[in-house]
Amino acid sequence: MSERSWAVLTDGYTTVRNAKTAHGVLRYARDPVVAVLDREHGGKTMDVVMPELGSTAPIVASLGDARALGATALLLGVATPGGWVPDHWREWMLEAVDAGMEVANGLHRFLTEDDDLVARAARSGARLWDVRRVPEDIPLFTGKSLEVPQKIVATVGTDCAVGKMTASLELVDAGQQTGTRCEFIATGQTGILIAGGGIAVDRVISDFLSGAAEMLVCGADPSAEVLVVEGQGGLWHPAYAGVTLGLLHGSAPHVLVLCHQAYRTAIEEPPFTRLPPLVDMVRVYEEAAATVRPARVACVSVNCRGLSDDDARRALGAIEDELGIPAGDVFRGGSGKLWDAVAAGLAHT
Repeated sequence: MSERSWAVLTDGYTTVRNAKTAHGVLRYARDPVVAVLDREHGGKTMDVVMPELGSTAPIVASLGDARALGATALLLGVATPGGWVPDHWREWMLEAVDAGMEVANGLHRFLTEDDDLVARAARSGARLWDVRRVPEDIPLFTGKSLEVPQKIVATVGTDCAVGKMTASLELVDAGQQTGTRCEFIATGQTGILIAGGGIAVDRVISDFLSGAAEMLVCGADPSAEVLVVEGQGGLWHPAYAGVTLGLLHGSAPHVLVLCHQAYRTAIEEPPFTRLPPLVDMVRVYEEAAATVRPARVACVSVNCRGLSDDDARRALGAIEDELGIPAGDVFRGGSGKLWDAVAAGLAHT
């Protein structure tokens, strides 16, 4: 498909966590983001509203303005509770479809199950892309992931929303800068939008989840030397631990990278499960991975968001003292250090 130019719809949510799909695309997408659609911040630019994303995309108040800037595709950039779509969003979606624009959706509710949208897309030639729709031919896990020629790295988390996708992408970039051919394996909706392909493993029937992970690593680019598998959830989050474990087993990593938010002591959603010490979480992840293939945690990618540089250095130092392995924040120059630890770990597998 020819290169698309995104208009990212975040209206009412631009600066909050619900817009993490938009935030990831703004920072990492291969296709350009030519506009962000949000009436509240219309007329500003993203570097003013959220400078940490590194994007200068203009913010506009109408789809017409986005199209005038060259937008060919509309991305629903927010994960709303239960996949609910605000009424005025639907008006923009219909306007986009009638104009022949692609509409991409990372919600659990599918555009292709909306009869009106489907009919209007058929008339205009617009593409409806439900990013979370999974293949119908996912097999059961067979162990073939143990036979792929590439080395496999998996990011695993102490909780949700601690930076597993970000760490994976930054590790790929750091590895490539050393001359290592790395491939990012996307397992969530935002990662898929960035990579252009993958499987949203949280939509896979549980018996087939490890098979989906195996399918992804077995289908990787044969020229890649290292596959970095985007983690999901966390073993201490009761809602998502099943996804975490199936992904860990199916991808059969050689090395793990633990992702953690500095000073987080409990999961940040109900029932606010208390997190054990990091040393115990490292042990549990290594024991869980060993069901399929032994894998050591090589380093810790630490999200130091909101901390001063001095506080971040103290947090990283404390984690290194506790675990005896490198810790770094990829947004504070730590990706190279983390890659070096991963490469050293892979060298011993």
